[in-house]
Amino acid sequence: MTVPLVLCLIATVIPVFFSKISSAPSWLGLHALALGWITLHGEETLSLHTVLVGLEILLVRAILVPYLLRRALRRQPAARHNLMPSNLFTWIIAVVLIIFAFKFGDGARADARALTLGVVAASVVTAFLVLATNPEPKAQLVAVLFMENALALFETLMPVAWPLAVHLAISAVYLLTVGIGCWLVTESPVTASESAEISGEVP
Repeated sequence: MTVPLVLCLIATVIPVFFSKISSAPSWLGLHALALGWITLHGEETLSLHTVLVGLEILLVRAILVPYLLRRALRRQPAARHNLMPSNLFTWIIAVVLIIFAFKFGDGARADARALTLGVVAASVVTAFLVLATNPEPKAQLVAVLFMENALALFETLMPVAWPLAVHLAISAVYLLTVGIGCWLVTESPVTASESAEISGEVP
């Protein structure tokens, strides 16, 4: 279980430090693929419930949502901006928050559950940091979706999984959030400078 957890952490941390908003759908897809891997391999014997939940994660979170988000971000000038402001101050804050988050996973070497909790905490605090430092609606939407995936990862720590009806309700809320967010991003007014940037008049 260590490999998919590391992939989840990479898919959360790398885009916050080094990626543009436009590349966020790919990182969200990778995050969801790792989450699906964890879900489908979390039990020795796969039950129908686990298979259905795993398929929902792969189809909705790893394929459909990144596709919808990528379409919404297409030709959006702000999508070329960094997901989090690239300055030393915010980077230091991010590193400190991640270190503190992994204090929850001090026993990770002996317990995969502790490592999972550390990854969940790191994902949530970095998403909150993006929400606090980047007022761009597109970045805010991406941060919320990363947080949603982190909450789905947290469910794998529960001794008893949620009923399938609860999963379907959460998936519906997730899709509704994506739909409204993509609509707001697409319908947001474009300023004259942004229009010029799209047409190539402004470098």
